[in-house]
Amino acid sequence: MATATAEPDGYARGARVLSIGIASTGVFTFAYFAVSSHVLGEAEYGAISLLWSVLFVVLSVLYRPVEQLLARTIAERRAAGSTGGHPLRTPATIQLGFAATFLVVALALRSPIEDAFESATLYWVFVVSTSAYAASYFARGWFAGHQWFGLYGGLVLFESVSRFCFPLAVAVGLASGQTAVALGIAAAPVASLLVLPWALGRGDGPGVDGREQLPMRESSGFALSVAGVQLAEQTLLNAAVVIVAAQAGSAAAGVVFSALLIVRAPLQLFQSVQTSLLPHLAGGGDAARAIRVTVLAIGCFALVAALALLAIGPWAMDLLFGDLHAYGRGGLALLAVGMGFHLAAGTLNQLALASGRAASAAWSWLGVAVGFVLFVVLAPIDDELLRTEIGYAIAAAALAAVLATRTRGLAARRASPPAAPG
Repeated sequence: MATATAEPDGYARGARVLSIGIASTGVFTFAYFAVSSHVLGEAEYGAISLLWSVLFVVLSVLYRPVEQLLARTIAERRAAGSTGGHPLRTPATIQLGFAATFLVVALALRSPIEDAFESATLYWVFVVSTSAYAASYFARGWFAGHQWFGLYGGLVLFESVSRFCFPLAVAVGLASGQTAVALGIAAAPVASLLVLPWALGRGDGPGVDGREQLPMRESSGFALSVAGVQLAEQTLLNAAVVIVAAQAGSAAAGVVFSALLIVRAPLQLFQSVQTSLLPHLAGGGDAARAIRVTVLAIGCFALVAALALLAIGPWAMDLLFGDLHAYGRGGLALLAVGMGFHLAAGTLNQLALASGRAASAAWSWLGVAVGFVLFVVLAPIDDELLRTEIGYAIAAAALAAVLATRTRGLAARRASPPAAPG
């Protein structure tokens, strides 16, 4: 019987394997924007940054919920002794419904979206890439539930490397302009699916024709709750970019986006931890130890990052992105502190999802996100970047505190059978 509990070190091993692929992915994603900032003008780079920000709000809200649903339900079934034929029809139906809804809305709002991006090409990159990511995120959930973390890491690595090739081609003179750089965003999700032949060659494959299916109501409730969590998280990462773009233009938005890469890169790296943590918890792993070790590691990492940014943060930002803005040491260090709280909140969120508390977690995230947006819009701080740095640190700390309160005692109770999604 292939169970998660039969391998008590599966979480740590899975996180290590995934970290290799996702750390490399973070490097290539960071490099994509660093090179893009040098080969494009300020306004063109700002538009690419805005496209990316909007894209990943949409992807996270629409597609990450089904990834989490698959990861949890497949892990629970494997822990109960199922070795194959996991039902995928309900998650696939939800995913296709989300993708179709996006396409209808995007086509209906073509004109204002084009105006926001100031480019018809960027609009079509947005539409094509969002549609293609539906399959990529579905594959991620399938891999995570089976704990095929090598394939998961390969998928996101193929995605980031293929995207980076486009600004690199511009840098060496093989292509030119904003369109060439933007096409990498559309090509990436297609390239990520190159790992599927290896997955389809394994046993324990998809059960789309199986008799057992997940209840639609419970699955949809879980997916909608996770969508709320993702909307709130992407608000913390991207709302400031959108607000600054509206208030001060694309160039100022690009500065804020570049600084927030300090947060994005570690979040992408720790995605390996969160991706392996949910199936570990859902499969009956040692929740208390996993949460404790993860939060301790996050605290140490955030402290080192904050000290490093105090020492060399402005110099590093100028080196990577040029001297478009005078980045302050204190503000960059605040981002690192906020990143630590954000990662801790994400860890506690996985415990809530595994314990059937998805709706409670969603309301926590959404409440904090609303507060962050109000702060960025209303706070009497003239410097847009500093306002974002302070607001993010406060919001992340508040979120971690709220989730710590709402998940208190859940880790100790994970020894009992997992609750149904909802």
